[in-house]
Parts: sequence; C-alpha cells; structure tokens
Amino acid sequence: MDNVIEVSGLRKTYGSLVAIDDVSFSVRPGEIFGILGPNGAGKTTTVESLAGLRRPDAGVVRVLGLDPELDGRRLRQRLGVQLQQAALPERLKVWEALELFASFYEAPGDWRRLVEQWDLTEKRNASFASLSGGQRQRLFIALALVGDPEVVILDELTSGLDPQARRATWELVRAVRDSGTTVVLVTHFMDEAERLCDRLAIIDEGRIVAQGSSRDLIAGLGVEPRVRFTANGSALGFLEAVAGVSRVMREGGEAVVHGRGPILARVASALAEHEIDPFDLRAEQPSLEDVFLALTGKQIRD
Repeated sequence: MDNVIEVSGLRKTYGSLVAIDDVSFSVRPGEIFGILGPNGAGKTTTVESLAGLRRPDAGVVRVLGLDPELDGRRLRQRLGVQLQQAALPERLKVWEALELFASFYEAPGDWRRLVEQWDLTEKRNASFASLSGGQRQRLFIALALVGDPEVVILDELTSGLDPQARRATWELVRAVRDSGTTVVLVTHFMDEAERLCDRLAIIDEGRIVAQGSSRDLIAGLGVEPRVRFTANGSALGFLEAVAGVSRVMREGGEAVVHGRGPILARVASALAEHEIDPFDLRAEQPSLEDVFLALTGKQIRD
C-alpha cells in the first residue's frame, strides 16, 4: 500500500453552508500528517469523514484501503480516533474506561501500559468527573490508542494542556509514530504543527490552500529573514545602506530590519560602528505562522 489514506474531491455541505469543498490529500505510512486551519475551516469535518462519522456529499475516501462508510466495522478495528468534543459518564473510572474500550477490539493493546505512558497512574481509580481538563485530554488520547491502531486521528490533542504537558505529549506522539502508527494530527497551533508534522495540509474556508512539509511551505512563501532589537529612539537610517538590507521598520519600541544573506552579522557590525549596542539583538526566521497568515489572512473570525 503506497498511502494509508487517500482523499479525493471530498465535499460536505449543511444546507447552504459548504463545510469542505474539493478536499484532496494523501497520507503516507508511518508519518505524522497535520491538518491545520483556522476555527471553522473544515478540519473536524474532514477527519470525521475519514473516520466514517460523517457521510460526505461527494468524493472518495480510503483509509487502509477501506471505505469508511461501507467498511466501517472493519476499519474501526484498525483506526483510533480522539475527537475534539468527547465525554464519558461522570462516575466511570479511568481504568474502567480503558478496559471497556479495550473490549471493543479483537486484538487490543495493553491499557495498563497506556496508563503509565500518559501519566494517569495516580488517577487510575479516579472518576471521569474528578479529572482536570488536561487529565481528561490524556485519557481520551489513551482511549484512541487502546486498540493498538495502524492509524490514529488526534483532533486538537493538546487543547487545555499546560506548556510542560504539551511538550511531553509531543514526545509521546513522536513515540507513537516511531512505533509504526500513522498519525493524523488536527491542530490550530503553529508551533505544534511545525515541530511534529512530517507534512501538512492547510485548510481555509473548506478548501486546501497549501500542502507540503513545513520547510517547503516556508521556503515557498519567499519571506525574508528579519533582525529585531530595541531601538530606544536611535536614528537608524544608516542600516538601509547595509548590504542585503531591503527595508528598516519600527514596530513600537523595536526596530525590524528585513534582508537576505548574513543579515544578523552585518546589522550587528553596523550598529557597533555607530556605537549602538542593543542587548536584545536577535534574528527571526520565517515560520509556519507566516505561511498561515499569508494564506488565511490576519482578520479575526468568529
């Protein structure tokens, strides 16, 4: 099998609302494939179609060679899903939930190992109602993995987690990928997508507007590197004559110098010649966030 997921011409509408339109992409075995987009862009509708939870109006979906609509029973034995919106009975204990979900599979993994792996050991006997938001999130991820799936869909997996827990979760997701499981990661966090995903698709207003690795997407944007430092009211017109500098801007109390080549070294040298010694001189490379904003716009949406 060349690809574990093949999507072609996917379309889903709700009355006059077009949720996704002509969405096409493929996912290779053993990769972390990201689906990135603003709120309401169509990310969840897309992955729910992959899992057989939504019936698309048009298009073809194949997951592990199976049609999620026609072969849903067989697919669910090989696919794990952690959805953005999920809940369990309040009195259900952590170990009971994992044991229950394990019983749904013909060949489940060891749920006890998942309790340790996802830092739920101390909450093993706790009820779902007593769990914090982060603990609930980790439980849902463990439930998605309890069937030892070949492909797992993780929808906004780090929402509600603190920074330490987010970084720890990233390492665990990499471990899931390294064990041979293909991961489809839905997120709106730029750093998460850039750090974790081998390739990604950016969805905006129901359509895919870009696909590829973070590095390729950033390179294709053509945004210049920047040097930023606190200006403190200094006259900086001389920086415009520095080799490679294309423009010098001010943003609040900071100067932002755009250019190409070894721009940081050249700007630092010019500043030293003019006896300006900023303590916070730093280079900023274009990021996935720059790509995202260029493709989806900067306007806040409801």
